[in-house]
Amino acid sequence: QVQLVESGGGLVQAGGSLRLSCAASGRGFSIYTMGWFRQAPGKEREFVAAISWSGTTTYYADSVKGRSTISRDNAKNTVYLQMNSLKPEDTAVYYCAADRAITVTTTVLEYDYWGQGTQVTVSS
Repeated sequence: QVQLVESGGGLVQAGGSLRLSCAASGRGFSIYTMGWFRQAPGKEREFVAAISWSGTTTYYADSVKGRSTISRDNAKNTVYLQMNSLKPEDTAVYYCAADRAITVTTTVLEYDYWGQGTQVTVSS
């Protein structure tokens, strides 16, 4: 069982940056695939980025590719999402998720554990 707590969201102007953090407690973090997802009002939850347990494999949604970086520190049981050049369309609740499978996936249903989310609002 893994518990996930996100932090780092907030209000930022377009073009600005934010760094989201996700702290994990419980066993197994270092071997889990970790992902970030987001959900805007009235829309389905969508994939943002994912990282393998070793940190050597990463995937990004096209909408954030080149503007965002996912990373992890297994010694600190924490995964990060650095977001730059933020746009109003990035406004959403951002969720951290953990997947017990080794294969990195971008599919919401494949993830086993979820955090409560952190709000990111980008003003124009």
